[in-house]
Amino acid sequence: MGGLLTEVFIASLLFGAVTVGIPLLLAGLGEQISEKSGVLNIGIEGMMLMGAYGGFVAAYYTESFWFGFLAGGFLGMAVAFLMVLFCVLLSMNQIVIGIALTIGAEGLTALLHHFQFSRTYPRMPEVPTLDIPGLQNIPVIGPAFFERHPLVYLSILLVVFVAWIFRRTQIGLNLQAAGDKPAALDAAGVNVKLTRACAVLTTGFLAGIGGAFMANVGAGLFVPHMTHGAGFIGIVLAMLARGKPLWVLLGAALFGSSLALTTALQVAGLNIPTDVVQMLPFAMVIVVLILFARHSYLPPALGLPYHRGER
Repeated sequence: MGGLLTEVFIASLLFGAVTVGIPLLLAGLGEQISEKSGVLNIGIEGMMLMGAYGGFVAAYYTESFWFGFLAGGFLGMAVAFLMVLFCVLLSMNQIVIGIALTIGAEGLTALLHHFQFSRTYPRMPEVPTLDIPGLQNIPVIGPAFFERHPLVYLSILLVVFVAWIFRRTQIGLNLQAAGDKPAALDAAGVNVKLTRACAVLTTGFLAGIGGAFMANVGAGLFVPHMTHGAGFIGIVLAMLARGKPLWVLLGAALFGSSLALTTALQVAGLNIPTDVVQMLPFAMVIVVLILFARHSYLPPALGLPYHRGER
């Protein structure tokens, strides 16, 4: 067990936690925006998976990570558009449609990957990093936090930006009203369905970027079904964060650390079955839900379709 106290193990755990936590953070922030407007976006897993496939293909052929992130974001938004069409405009059941979109994305991406690459798994080149002078040389935490792709820093700044949107802008007030009192928002002359549609599309864009980051930076390749429930963890993060983006960041760090244990334990030389380690984040989800779900906040109109003129 002495291997758990080594500098190599801690550095590997921190590095892996950031790499795995960024997609969870983006998914959690996106889901928080959607839920705040009153839409329970169960399809976020499918949006991440489409973003992972599209982002990888775009980055692989253009040799541009940034183009891959944008492509992943827009593909995630394309799936979100279907969520808008069926759930926001046609008022269908959000849970059923979300599950259907996830299953459809799993099948479609697996089929496209097999058609395009057959049984090969091409890899991305080395990830470019933006090193923070001075801080990158700090032992253990320097490489984990200050020698990363610029999107990592932008994702952290996004937490601050989303918090500012929620607390200080009319957009934040409209989102809050769409989830709490959509009739009041309607009476104020704001289009509830448009507000929800924009929120869901934003969720899809962020989830798609998170999926692209997972494929291009985290794994360096695309594997069918590679999200492995990351979207559902993002839903849990959003529900437990009580509308506070900072709590999403903390939750992403917690679950990211548990997901990174597999690699870190291998580095430490501990012979623990992989299946046991991969079970840890989901066991942690159950524990966190048992401890904190009672104190979570959900908008009163979450999951409920809105028809103009209703009270």
